[in-house]
Amino acid sequence: MTPTLVRNLWDADPSAPVDAGTRARDWAEIQERMLAPLYEAVYDRLEVGPATRMLSLGCGSGLALLVAAARGAQVTGVDSDRERLALARERLLPDESPEGAEAAPAHRARLHGDGFPSGADGAPYDLITVFEPIGCAAGDSEGLVPALESALPLAARGATVVLTGWGPPERCATAPVLRVAARLTESARPPRPGGWRPTLRDDLEDVAARAGLKPDGSGRVSCPFGYADPDSAVRGLLSTGLFDAAVRATDRSQVEKEVAEALHPYRRPDGTVWMPNVFRYLVCTT
Repeated sequence: MTPTLVRNLWDADPSAPVDAGTRARDWAEIQERMLAPLYEAVYDRLEVGPATRMLSLGCGSGLALLVAAARGAQVTGVDSDRERLALARERLLPDESPEGAEAAPAHRARLHGDGFPSGADGAPYDLITVFEPIGCAAGDSEGLVPALESALPLAARGATVVLTGWGPPERCATAPVLRVAARLTESARPPRPGGWRPTLRDDLEDVAARAGLKPDGSGRVSCPFGYADPDSAVRGLLSTGLFDAAVRATDRSQVEKEVAEALHPYRRPDGTVWMPNVFRYLVCTT
């Protein structure tokens, strides 16, 4: 396994009002693990292992990379968030980040500043993954198509590409909470494209078509969002970046208050928060 982490300017939002380091840490410690069942389901279906050369777009703080690396895959991660990428280094590059507590098998990694690097030893990738789900906001896939178009030339002919998205709103308990962001944003300014919208059945297929990919199967995975308490739930959800526009339109304290109120139906007697969700993935070929 040779893990590689690079930074790419895909959908970066330098105006985000929340402290970047705190939000990245909340993502890594609270929220990122909620999608672990999705990672495992995709890797099981594709039999990811030592022969796999994987490029992950929007790799976050590296949990999906770590899971693939534990299976023996050679992994490369791309993300626009410098703070999340720094946390991924702690996980995947223990020699360069001595503070990392959970490290992948120790192999030296190539690090790049920007762009999409070729695979180890110049070999093409046979798997490209996008584990940053689309489908809960209008236009949230617009940056994905150019990113795929830039990455696909580095893939082998017939390589596999996996796209992921939110499932139907009626199967996602988090959907009403996400609507809080749209309501707060629109209350402070005239409505404009980009707010929350119901997931559409063909969101992933539309991205695949625009990127020139051929669908070759799909699946649905249960990914419940479970939190120790409401405070952890609020911090985890705000770490996704989906509430940034609402924070800019109002203020963080108001967003936190209203998100906490929206979580009331999902609080259990022991104080934990539990929200069942379903995510969808689409397997494509180049």
